[in-house]
Amino acid sequence: MQRRHFIIGSLAALTDISIAGAALANVPKPYSFDEFPPADTRDGFIKWMEANRGEDPKYLAERFERYRVLVANKDLWDKRNMRAFLMVPREEFVLKQNLSRAYDHAFLDIGFGVTISGPHVVGRMTSTIDVKMGEKVLEIGTGSGYQSAYLANLTDKVWTIEIIKPLAERTRSIYDALINNGYGEYKAITSKNADGYYGWEEAGPFDKIIVTCGIDHVPPPLLQQLKPQGIMVIPVGPPGAQRLLKIVKEEAPDGTINVARSDIYNGRVVPFVPFTKLDGDVIAGTHNQ
Repeated sequence: MQRRHFIIGSLAALTDISIAGAALANVPKPYSFDEFPPADTRDGFIKWMEANRGEDPKYLAERFERYRVLVANKDLWDKRNMRAFLMVPREEFVLKQNLSRAYDHAFLDIGFGVTISGPHVVGRMTSTIDVKMGEKVLEIGTGSGYQSAYLANLTDKVWTIEIIKPLAERTRSIYDALINNGYGEYKAITSKNADGYYGWEEAGPFDKIIVTCGIDHVPPPLLQQLKPQGIMVIPVGPPGAQRLLKIVKEEAPDGTINVARSDIYNGRVVPFVPFTKLDGDVIAGTHNQ
């Protein structure tokens, strides 16, 4: 999630914006992590997903075409992430007016001055942290809910934090509606409204952490809550000019901790808005030093 034009005064006016709810038909079969939709042909994928997930073939076709682009561009590079992308109905997490653009190579407005990240960024960031079944993952910046939905197809232990209270509430209602309609994988998602800078200490430590807002340093609480050998991906740098970094917390045999960094876009600047902070119950300023 990127906070493009974070205007505090607009929050109340935006709370009634409707999410699409495009595919809320009952899922015909219980979810299984062991099932992989056929990905060789578009027709085979659509047929399988209609039978097993009850989703709209129009959006399934668009999802499959975007999947092919992400694989070609190396935004997805392992079978687990390929499967996760194919299984998530992105159309459920966009506004009604953006349904026709749900699978565009673009960031889309979701109200509250924020966006749903483009599928290319979500794919690359999530592939980078290499989530495995059973690992504990923390997301900072719930936003639309799409990122956590993707994570819930990789592991059964997902925690996510959103600083904007009405957005956190709306996204939780989306998860619950999808769960009620058969998307049982989203039961893995635990969410709350809070300042993500401080992480979720009582739920930690985490195997993987994914941060979706820009900051000029790695928050010490997040690094502390990352397990040894754990991986974090986070936009780091001055406002509007961050680089997406992969952070690996390495522990030597003597217990010494070292932090290894690498740039997942090879030096390309990726502008994220600042990592905002709470002052009491009010969003005020950023966590930049």
